[in-house]
Amino acid sequence: MFPRIDRRRLGLAAALYLVTTAAFALVAGPTRLTEHTPFNHYAHLAQAWLHGRQDLAGGAPAYAQGNDFAVFEGKTFISFPPFPAVLMMPWVAIAGSPEKFLDGQFIVGLAGLAPALLFLLLEALRDDGRSARGSVENTTFALLFAFGTVFFFTAVQGTVWFAAHVVGVVACVLFLLASLGGRHPFLAGLALACAWTTRPGLLLYGPFFIYELLREDGDDAAEAHSWGAGILSPVRKALHTKRVWTSAALFSLPLVASFALASYSNFTRFRNPSPFAFGHEHLTVVWHERIARWGLFGYHYFAKNLGIFLTNLPWAAARNAPAVEPLVRINEHGLALWFTTPLYFWLFASRRKQPLSVVLTLIALGPCVLDLLYQNSGWRQFGYRFSNDYAVPLFLLLATGNARQRSPLFAVACAWAVAWNTFGAVTFDRAEYDRMYFREGTQSVVYQPD
Repeated sequence: MFPRIDRRRLGLAAALYLVTTAAFALVAGPTRLTEHTPFNHYAHLAQAWLHGRQDLAGGAPAYAQGNDFAVFEGKTFISFPPFPAVLMMPWVAIAGSPEKFLDGQFIVGLAGLAPALLFLLLEALRDDGRSARGSVENTTFALLFAFGTVFFFTAVQGTVWFAAHVVGVVACVLFLLASLGGRHPFLAGLALACAWTTRPGLLLYGPFFIYELLREDGDDAAEAHSWGAGILSPVRKALHTKRVWTSAALFSLPLVASFALASYSNFTRFRNPSPFAFGHEHLTVVWHERIARWGLFGYHYFAKNLGIFLTNLPWAAARNAPAVEPLVRINEHGLALWFTTPLYFWLFASRRKQPLSVVLTLIALGPCVLDLLYQNSGWRQFGYRFSNDYAVPLFLLLATGNARQRSPLFAVACAWAVAWNTFGAVTFDRAEYDRMYFREGTQSVVYQPD
């Protein structure tokens, strides 16, 4: 079953949703809540489906400035993985057109589910005896996720790139929640199918369900011993049980269906039967040449992305800078992950090496490495937005670890994280704060020029 849902716990989750959604809406502001965004690609994909086609009948809308549309054999396509468009399709149908559908409002309303569901996930781990955190601490972790990570500035954008992150995070939390104990295999498979057809790298969360399915229920001894014994000891016994094979089949059904649908869509659009070939190689963007030369993923991009991931900091004003210049500027390649969320330093302080920690580390590392090999750093962004792909397992590691998190230093790190991410949510992509951000269209300038 899902975690024990008593009135108090359900009330806390509902309160988290209302508080975080209200905060996201307040920061997003009237324009993003009452008008469609200029990059409402998913709404256009939903509209195309409603008219029985996969390409955009009228081409890319003028207000989108040709930004991130794929062109193949004279037709214009949305090359972003499509699940967010599935969620939007009934609302686009009701609204009557992509321009009448308020996609920013929709995403803000969805974003509040992430911290609320994360709270329920943390409570479920507490029920299983794998977390010693109480409800107050779990509520605090959920709020820190909402406001102390790059999820905050992501949640208030509404545009296609950030909408995918919001949907992906919500799907991932649902997947982890359904996977606990292997109790809901079909729902876990369905959530993972939704996640990877939003952000393909999230498919690498799959081993978590396998671990939970094979883990012996209530096997505290296995959890307490070495991670190798804890993971491997139940496997031989579990593989001979009917429950495991039945659950594995139920888990696989929605995944296989999602692979088949993606392959069909990609083949009929781009003549490529791979379920992962959504068409980004056909984007009509200024860096198309580098994609053609180096591919969408490759070692070529790793050094630059790693530098941004670890070392990008705000630019201090030069000594002789004009008085009208801001004291600091932020390169839109984004700030280093540790700078925006120093809480992650406490991951290295945890001494708990239970099997759960190993599996959570692995499912965080998979998308992390894949993102570092991607042709795009995440530009344009306030902080390293791709970290949304693995922020949830990182927070689970923080919550289930035994590092000292009640120290004054941890409190300072929390305050720093909330302050900087609030700053990013309030200022990023706002005309009135535009001079605080450095933007260079070729994406070649990473560090402050001399």
